[in-house]
Amino acid sequence: MRKAARPIFSQALQLVSRPSVVSGGAIWGNTHLPLHQIQIAAAHSTTDVHRPLDHSSRSLRPWKYSSRDIAGYHNLASQEKDLDPFALVADDLDVVTQRIRDYVINEVPILSNAADYFFRAGVEGKRLRPTVLLLMASALSVVVPPGEVASAAFADNLRLRQQRIAEVTEMIHVASLLHDDVIDKATTRRGVGALNMVMGNKVAILAGDFLLARASIRLANLHNTEVVELLSTVIDHLVKGEVMQLTSSPESLLSFEHYTEKTFYKTASLFAHSLKAVAILGGHSAETVAHSYAYGNHLGLAFQLVDDVLDFTSSSGLLGKPALNDLQSGLATAPVLYAAEEFPALVPMIKRKFKNDGDVQQAELWVHKSQGIQRTRDLARYHCELAAASVHALPPAESERQEECRRALLQLTDKVLAEARDGVAVAMYAAQAFIMGGDS
Repeated sequence: MRKAARPIFSQALQLVSRPSVVSGGAIWGNTHLPLHQIQIAAAHSTTDVHRPLDHSSRSLRPWKYSSRDIAGYHNLASQEKDLDPFALVADDLDVVTQRIRDYVINEVPILSNAADYFFRAGVEGKRLRPTVLLLMASALSVVVPPGEVASAAFADNLRLRQQRIAEVTEMIHVASLLHDDVIDKATTRRGVGALNMVMGNKVAILAGDFLLARASIRLANLHNTEVVELLSTVIDHLVKGEVMQLTSSPESLLSFEHYTEKTFYKTASLFAHSLKAVAILGGHSAETVAHSYAYGNHLGLAFQLVDDVLDFTSSSGLLGKPALNDLQSGLATAPVLYAAEEFPALVPMIKRKFKNDGDVQQAELWVHKSQGIQRTRDLARYHCELAAASVHALPPAESERQEECRRALLQLTDKVLAEARDGVAVAMYAAQAFIMGGDS
């Protein structure tokens, strides 16, 4: 197969084949990183949180870690006693889960039943998003502001407020999935009937609106305008991401930057902004807030990249949705975009969203023949390493509990790498799942 005379992606957006083993002395800075791979500028600004991507060199913070250092973080984590990240915050998770269930009980029974059905749809789930938030909250020290007295009551109140962020984040996430399933005409969600199929589109839409309304009230009760703006931005980004997916021009479908921006809006923004909110509520420095944001950003991007890989490498049973679902939905994800550099005949298929007979099957064949899957795995590893670097950049831990929670955050990045390598469904660790129901 003749290669394209000119790569689809600009040189600035190219990914080195093995990003974790580039020159050991290299600095992860704005002169070394492909522009689409680091989006931490928003973490340094609390006045313009509506701009998730700022690719100007002035706004990119250099990463002062060599690639050897970053790659070593995962080795160090694996040498420690293995931790169960979910077990570390199990008590808090149970509290968050029960509060959400209590909070969605409404005087309108059909909305309560709809929300309860959705939350209970995957009782075996691991509840990733609240887990990550609660781990980060426990990984950071308690900062006592001037005028306050360090006390158990102060710490308990802070813990309650940070739990509220976990509750709000999960309600926003579930609402977005309810709406997405209507837009996508989904029939199943994690192996059970999608709410729009069970109760109809109108109920599914209203249930999503209901959850967003409840989340907004919960958020307002924190009486912190900066945090309200951050979580409101997440909702704004979810809508923008869906609109990008629905209205993309044929040419933009070939752009890796367009794909990454959409991925940030639809997946990583929620992780990044909610973790930033947790750090802000804790009264932490701008540096710590930035590292919290960066961890969520890179973890979210990595999870989505792995999900893109699993669409080609895992079974429908493990995924909880049809295999090749993205191709069948007309979506060109990272493995396809990379494959198109080797097989330019994919380009017209991408532009027409794989609508012709045989497009999906031929695209699948070329993706597997190309380096697209491996390059996507490498990109996921790259983001996991940057997430790990963010954890190690936090101020020194002051207790064994903080240290354990930081190790758990690192182990979450190890899990996504294992999933990318072994083809284990992301849903097994709730990476892309909305799961809130049941014991885990």
